[in-house]
Amino acid sequence: MGRPSAERREDLIASYREARHCVKCALSAGRTQVVFGAGNADADLMFVGEAPGFHEDRQGIPFVGRAGKLLDELLAEQGLARESVFIANTVLCRPPENRDPQPGEIATCRPYLERKVELIEPKVICTLGNFATKLLTGSPQGITRVHGVPQEREMGGRTVKLFPIFHPAAALRTPAVKQQLREDFARLPALLGEAPFGDASQSGG
Repeated sequence: MGRPSAERREDLIASYREARHCVKCALSAGRTQVVFGAGNADADLMFVGEAPGFHEDRQGIPFVGRAGKLLDELLAEQGLARESVFIANTVLCRPPENRDPQPGEIATCRPYLERKVELIEPKVICTLGNFATKLLTGSPQGITRVHGVPQEREMGGRTVKLFPIFHPAAALRTPAVKQQLREDFARLPALLGEAPFGDASQSGG
């Protein structure tokens, strides 16, 4: 079993304090503050998006704009609250002009993301959009091909279920994507109730 949640929470806070002063890549020069992630430090469900935007950079909280409101709405439809999950991004700092994060920037931030997974111990990680999906699956396949299909992956020293889904920002632009996103969200309660991959002892849990 994992470590006690109080211990893991303390280590997560320590990781946040370290990240606040990170200057390991050029993104640090343009940020207002790091966006480490927010939510339940003992969450079964974790979301990983692409990068902070303007509002996230100002507030230090992920998904606070229109995409965040849609995320909250979709969670509520499944009886879930933002406070019960943990939300993070592939990078901690906003790229200039909201450009795509570069491979080197993503690689620099990856240890922070791995550490969050290790300490939070989620059962399911939803990757939101192409960047997070390609990073965590290790596959070049885009989100259109792989969305809604759970995958087993090793991350943060443990086996987790990755569940790629469309980014809420894409759903705001395209009604058909919004419907697909809603359908994928509807599968989350069942995924969270399933046993981990390869764990027959909890089948029925």
